[in-house]
Amino acid sequence: MRSLYAQGELAERVSVVIPARNEALNLPYVLDALPAGLHEVILVDGHSVDGTVEVARQIRPDIKIIHQGRRGKGNALACGFAAVTGDIIVMLDADGSADPDEIAAFVAALASGADFAKGTRFSKGGSSHDITRLRRLGNAALNGLVNRLFSTDYTDLCYGYNAFRAFLLPVLDLPPVHSPGVSADAMRWGDGFEIETLINVRMAHAGVSITEVGSTERARLHGVSNLHALPDGLRVLRTVLAERRRPVRMDRIAITSQVPVNIPITNQLPVNADLVEEPR
Repeated sequence: MRSLYAQGELAERVSVVIPARNEALNLPYVLDALPAGLHEVILVDGHSVDGTVEVARQIRPDIKIIHQGRRGKGNALACGFAAVTGDIIVMLDADGSADPDEIAAFVAALASGADFAKGTRFSKGGSSHDITRLRRLGNAALNGLVNRLFSTDYTDLCYGYNAFRAFLLPVLDLPPVHSPGVSADAMRWGDGFEIETLINVRMAHAGVSITEVGSTERARLHGVSNLHALPDGLRVLRTVLAERRRPVRMDRIAITSQVPVNIPITNQLPVNADLVEEPR
């Protein structure tokens, strides 16, 4: 097991956030493969019924368990981010598709001066053994739209393996992790797989230093993905259009990699986009 500190390349605390819903069979691989020297590992449980939490605690007794407030990957990540105490946040999927050995590459990109290290399967040596033709075409179309609308140069829009500096969390301005009176099985806009697009666009708005890191996406080890290409693709498209109309823009906010910033929480989405979605 490689340590992040083995060659003295890191002086910051790394927090790994892992959203998981019924991933008990995959967690042994994911947790055992994590590098040594992490500050904390946060597993966000999405109301699992297969023993995910128990397996996680058995494998890694020091793991921090968070139970998400609603459902969806976006809400899971927001809940995990709220519990972070480290300097660097790494987003890691629990299904075995993301290689924990690559964490060192993401952290190295931040140590070299980037504020946001964005994973890519389609550049810098990255690849995918899991993406379908339909998802690849949809990702390419949405990626091109974002690059055109937001003057970015991304090569992979819908990929969840990313790392960034924790003081940038206010830039993301994510929906509250808990909504009083709202069912735990409901979703707000930003709670689903559109979270990756939301993060990419808001980081670009804030003008932070962004670099892409080549990553190899493996096939899921066990179970069935919660991603559904068409409905989730439409959620991403709606998010892109909503962000384009966003009343409060952050593209001229001055960000440095050394000084935390306080960004006021204001209108984060058009009024009609922040709706609670009841279970389908």
